[in-house]
Amino acid sequence: MVSDGQSLLDMEACEPDRNRVRLNNTAETRSLEQKWYSRLVAVLSVIIALGMSLASARAAAPPGNDPLNGEQLYRRYCAQCHSKSRALRVPQLNVLRRMQPQGVLDALEVGTMRFQGLQRTVEERRAIAEFITGKKVAQEQEGKETLVGRCVDGSAKVAPASGPQWNGWGNGLANARFQSSAEAGLAPDQIQKLKVKWAFGFPPNTLLSQPTVVGGRVFVGTLRGSIYSIDAAKGCLYWSIKTPAGVRTAMTVGMLPGSKPPRYMLYFGDISANVHAVDAQTGAQVWTARANDHPMARITGAPTLYANRLYVPVSSTEEGSAGDPSYPCCTFRGSVVALDALTGKKLWQTYTIQQEPRPTRKNPQGVQLWGPSGAAIWSAPTIDTERGVIYVTTGDNYSDPATRTSDAIVALDLKTGKMLWSRQFTRKDAFNAACMVGASANCPEANGPDMDFGSSAMLRMLPNRKRILLAGQKSGVVHAIDPDRKGAIVWEQRVGRGSALGGIQWGPAADEDNIYVALSDIGIKLKQSLGAGMTVELNGKQGGGIFAYDLATGERRWATAPPGCGERPNCSPAQSAPVSVIPGAVFSGSVDGHIRAYSTQEGRVLWDFDTVREFKTTNAVTAKGGSLDGPGGGATIAGGMLFLGSGYGLWGGMPGNVILGFSVDGK
Repeated sequence: MVSDGQSLLDMEACEPDRNRVRLNNTAETRSLEQKWYSRLVAVLSVIIALGMSLASARAAAPPGNDPLNGEQLYRRYCAQCHSKSRALRVPQLNVLRRMQPQGVLDALEVGTMRFQGLQRTVEERRAIAEFITGKKVAQEQEGKETLVGRCVDGSAKVAPASGPQWNGWGNGLANARFQSSAEAGLAPDQIQKLKVKWAFGFPPNTLLSQPTVVGGRVFVGTLRGSIYSIDAAKGCLYWSIKTPAGVRTAMTVGMLPGSKPPRYMLYFGDISANVHAVDAQTGAQVWTARANDHPMARITGAPTLYANRLYVPVSSTEEGSAGDPSYPCCTFRGSVVALDALTGKKLWQTYTIQQEPRPTRKNPQGVQLWGPSGAAIWSAPTIDTERGVIYVTTGDNYSDPATRTSDAIVALDLKTGKMLWSRQFTRKDAFNAACMVGASANCPEANGPDMDFGSSAMLRMLPNRKRILLAGQKSGVVHAIDPDRKGAIVWEQRVGRGSALGGIQWGPAADEDNIYVALSDIGIKLKQSLGAGMTVELNGKQGGGIFAYDLATGERRWATAPPGCGERPNCSPAQSAPVSVIPGAVFSGSVDGHIRAYSTQEGRVLWDFDTVREFKTTNAVTAKGGSLDGPGGGATIAGGMLFLGSGYGLWGGMPGNVILGFSVDGK
């Protein structure tokens, strides 16, 4: 069913043997393609390693008489995109100025801007970060958050086998983001009494993963690479550890296979595509595995644990690297990796694009381009235990040729990884940063609309015992398909107009009756500012709203408009964060910093809390809330409490550095 009575998008199901772009299928050509691809990935890895080594060596030399001029470096190497572009997905200088210098350094060294950063020395990166933010890098801040507020009984046992929990990103293999009444411990008439019981602060401008609540602990990771074990009831700190790279994924807790007495692990991925198994009791590292060797690979979606196997989704930052015309775009392909939960051994890996990239054309600068590429997986895999199938959602292609598994829901065999079927929702969506920044050398000829899926597919059972798979797309459309008929369309509803920033961004939630969909449709105003180039402001009159649709028919049950920002400057009512639901209430966070609870019956607002304020923290760190956005911006509910990380400074949002624990009357 389509809300306007017309076909929304050009969709097509495809079998795995028809899923690849056919060029030359001879053994000789396949061998040559593999050599090309392996050689390029190896060269990219060497370039990155050598670039960082040379930069470190140059930085070790005594500084010259003239200090590095961060402003000149910025204008020479950064301003083309960050001060002169009208691209919505490229943060402008006025947005970057809200960050801490360490956050800018992280982006240049291990984050989205890694390829650009490796071309600068350590000193140059530091100078750029300090110019952008107007602040000096203060390394001493790291670790301050762990000095105060330690739990008195630091040896108290974590007990994952008992007690309420919200485990992983979607709170279950179906990724429905639903919590039962017994596990939630909150009745609808209690929600209006929710107050902050405790707050825990992090280093400034820290992006958090979604809190996992298991065994009386809250486990959370940060983009700085720190993992924290916090007492769920008190907000005190049991332990913290540092990983080599930043962490955006939610933690998944499970027993280490064969351990006696039972030993429980935290499983998570990082932005360098490493997968970690860490002892939930102590934080001790048990094993680390590499999910993907591509230098731009990362893990954004939470791994899913089932039957002693860990299923890991792999995404990347290569789409952004392509904005540099010297970059040989593009060779990354999204994939699912199955690992042994005991050892981290790779059992299988299936790429969303079955054909390896091969040379296509050269850009105007003479740089060799590659394809097909992309179709990253940004969200947690969904497990169908009844059919033995794993479902994932994919993003756009990065380069030509466009494939039939981008912007799609893909089904894989749980044991072997064999691709069973895929259903595509936006065809010919090949896109990368070069299409936005005015340096279009690497922009694909398809130049698609960038309509990824940022959130997981949700598996639900209908009253007639038929199963349905649901997913929201950045296009602004929610799709319902039949997983038992190779993804045949059951119904569709257009919720909003959609855009590269969503549409439906980080995920709906569903109970037994409805799917609850929050709308981003964030509005951004680009202005030419004298002396500062292009600036970004959020549009307080555009975006947001939450909608309920019948699972079986797609009929809209209710819609609640956002309250708007009034005269509040640089504010957006967009609701990009993941939605969570318990019987009687659905929770949705907003870029304006508010977390709200709505009645599942009619959409009436039950509770509204503004997190944009300073909080007194258990660890004596100065902390403030900000925008609720990103994969970590969803609420988790367990044991009569609600847990929420606040602060998201990307795309013009408000940074913050706090995790909050709410309870009835703050008791």
